[in-house]
Amino acid sequence: MAVRAAVLPAIGSPLEITGIDLPDPGPGQVRVRLAAAGVCHSDLSLSDGTMRVPVPAVLGHEGAGTVVAVGEGVTHVSPGDGVVLNWAPSCGACHACSLGEVWLCADALTGAAAVYARTTDGTDLHPGLNVAAFAEETVVSASCVLPVPDGVPLTDAALLGCAVLTGYGAVHHSARVRQGETVAVFGVGGVGLAALQAARIAGASKIVAVDVSTEKEELARAAGATDYVVASDTTAREIRGLTGKQGVDVAVECAGRAVTIRTAWDSTRRGGRTTVVGIGGKDQQVTFNALEIFHWGRTLSGCVYGNSDPARDLPVLAEHIRAGRLDLSALVTEHISLDGIPAAFDNMLAGKGGRALVVF
Repeated sequence: MAVRAAVLPAIGSPLEITGIDLPDPGPGQVRVRLAAAGVCHSDLSLSDGTMRVPVPAVLGHEGAGTVVAVGEGVTHVSPGDGVVLNWAPSCGACHACSLGEVWLCADALTGAAAVYARTTDGTDLHPGLNVAAFAEETVVSASCVLPVPDGVPLTDAALLGCAVLTGYGAVHHSARVRQGETVAVFGVGGVGLAALQAARIAGASKIVAVDVSTEKEELARAAGATDYVVASDTTAREIRGLTGKQGVDVAVECAGRAVTIRTAWDSTRRGGRTTVVGIGGKDQQVTFNALEIFHWGRTLSGCVYGNSDPARDLPVLAEHIRAGRLDLSALVTEHISLDGIPAAFDNMLAGKGGRALVVF
């Protein structure tokens, strides 16, 4: 069956909206009609080669929709069910999974190398980060779908698949923000906005949002920021000034740039914690000297997928949504159609893109 999709023909090439031939689900697979998909900066990292995936590919890793059909052996979802796509399913058998660190599963992205569909001229297509959400419909492994929690609209549920799990998890699982602590969030995109809300939910006493754009202040404050700093050479000094010259207890870096990571580190107090969520390239080198590492006693840690377990965390997030503590609509600055994805990518490349949600 032919559907429309956003295809990345080669690394560094523009996305092409075109028809693809999508097969029926085989054993252990599920076919999903997309309701919505988030345009995430990680998709840009895939398109420019920062993160490597086989191409040609259909991108999009953050989405939700309705089950159309299931293959043999699939029992946890049925046609008509609403589902959230999980781009990093855990195998349950590797070393990381045995430790309970399912976000580090060694086999989570093996599905991205598979051929899941073809262009209308017969060219093999790969499913980006497993799920190929930039399409009207997709076929995925059954392990890549989770039931949509009760009370969460499908279009909102799309954001649970990456931005919210990552931002919430960075604050609650990686940084482990405690009641009364001070927090700085660097980068007010989808993940950053989720992290701001998560810091508010955690009971942070002061939440500083940092971004290069002056236009994002209103969004940041609506998400929970108590202060807003426009990024500059004096950012760390400004944040210390907002915290009695001490620095924040926790910094969450969502940009993946060397200068931002270094500034986040410099913005924390002695003994503070910095969690790096942003995905940077190999050319982004961050340097520290041995003396400062000893003297400041700070902690710097990476964070993959918010150190989250979707099966465990989706019900928790749903409860926050139902209680009004977590507002998914606040993460979206623009609603677009499938045809609008290339322009959204251009905006991200130009550094002026907001958080776009594709509504099918």
